[in-house]
Amino acid sequence: MKKYPYTLIFLLPLTVYLALTQEGWLTHLPKLVFYGLVPLLELILKPDPSNLNHELELKWQRDPFFDRLLYAVIPLHIGLLIYFFFVIDSTPPGTTEFYGRISAVGLMLGITGINMGHELGHRHNRLQQFLGEILLLTSLNTHFLPYHNAGHHRNVATPDDPATARKNEILFWFWLRSQIGGYIQAWQIELKRMQKLGRAALSLHNRMVVYTIAQVALLAAIYLIFGLKVLLAFLLAATIGIILLETVNYIEHYGLLRQKLPNGKYERVNHTHSWNSDHLLGRFLLFNLSRHSDHHYHAGKKYQVLRSLPASPQMPTGYPGMMLLALVQPLWFYIMNKKLQDVGQAA
Repeated sequence: MKKYPYTLIFLLPLTVYLALTQEGWLTHLPKLVFYGLVPLLELILKPDPSNLNHELELKWQRDPFFDRLLYAVIPLHIGLLIYFFFVIDSTPPGTTEFYGRISAVGLMLGITGINMGHELGHRHNRLQQFLGEILLLTSLNTHFLPYHNAGHHRNVATPDDPATARKNEILFWFWLRSQIGGYIQAWQIELKRMQKLGRAALSLHNRMVVYTIAQVALLAAIYLIFGLKVLLAFLLAATIGIILLETVNYIEHYGLLRQKLPNGKYERVNHTHSWNSDHLLGRFLLFNLSRHSDHHYHAGKKYQVLRSLPASPQMPTGYPGMMLLALVQPLWFYIMNKKLQDVGQAA
């Protein structure tokens, strides 16, 4: 397998730049590419379940190319967001350009903001974690890291996890349950950590305190520099990014449950507790997020060496197409409830 297809991620900043500099339908180009062209191509192209051999996996694990790719995207992400503030300030509200540019940046906040923040937030290097925090700050979703790493990965595929969608759960209500539940759990996790460390609950050692201050400061700065119109446009774009995240959460674990053991605990997380997709375009554009089964089985693995696990539940198409399918709820339930039966999760 070649490593250079991962550079397809640069399609996102390119199309967002065009959305911010052009007019008319081109302002909608990012979503036309990522949720129009890509899903169509993934219906045609066959998934590729092949894995790296052991020698190549060790080589890729150490290859700086993959981290440099992440680092290269970060300044583009931040630069385009700042540019968006200036452009949207002069874009008349109610026009196709106004809403097209907001949706373009919302897509960017969801992919290179939250998704890349997720990847870097799993690293053990403090600088990489900090970069992940910055990306999540730009998406107004900083609580994601404490909740995701210490809550979601621990409780996934159980009723205790707000980001695990239940069978027949309505997508809209899941958005609310997951986002609110994750925020509450993030505070609970940090308060418990402060108690364990003997620190004051609301000290600056509490990440949620720092994240809250940072988000309020960011919003205040946008308002003071650009005014209410730009602030509202940014809030709308951030909301789009968060909705994308929660839609991904919805499809990743829909209906999958871990067995409860006689001692009251749940079985260990394994490859059967996440939906997997080996469709190549979605993999390259989302840093292998769709190889989600291996990510939960081995949370510390870098994106470039995640594997396709043979017995993991398989999605019928890639992430972009599955997200669109989730929006058509009757069709989603028809297809995915049958898939649940196929993997022995019919209850």
